Amino acid sequence: MTVPALEDVPARARSILDGVRKHFGFAPGMFNMLAANPAVLEIVMSLQSNVSRLLDAKTRHTIALAVSRSNDCDYCQALHAYTSSELGGMAGDDIELALTGSSTDPRRAAVARFVQQVIEKRGQVADADLAAIRGAAYSDAEILAIVTTAVVSLLTNYLNNVNQTVIDIPAITTKTA
Repeated sequence: MTVPALEDVPARARSILDGVRKHFGFAPGMFNMLAANPAVLEIVMSLQSNVSRLLDAKTRHTIALAVSRSNDCDYCQALHAYTSSELGGMAGDDIELALTGSSTDPRRAAVARFVQQVIEKRGQVADADLAAIRGAAYSDAEILAIVTTAVVSLLTNYLNNVNQTVIDIPAITTKTA
């Protein structure tokens, strides 16, 4: 898909891109691509903003990483690895584990496994999958938040996979736990 030139981006989308640049220190290609349809850009930004209130940052990052790997979204894996490390304080080993459906934290490991099941089974998880996430001390309200967070990641995975967005994410600073 065509990424609009900055001068062709409508003013309301340009102000969103300015906020993205301020947050990341650059404007990731995904957001530039979404600016081709300002309404879609606004929807994605609104969803991401609202999801940021649902769970702690490391759990949200773990979900995004696990979902991105499950969907083979190379762009989202790179972007979420970057944000997890540089903005979210996650160590490199925990990022790698999240990509494989695990974590150094047992509760986040349960979340990563659960969201992989949600994606692979298209939401039709088994009772055992629900029992496992509940066994990690997640309430039904938190499970709703986990699924919602996974679905927002799924949306951006699909957008970037359809677009075949070129990875333009800076290398992360390697941190260990």
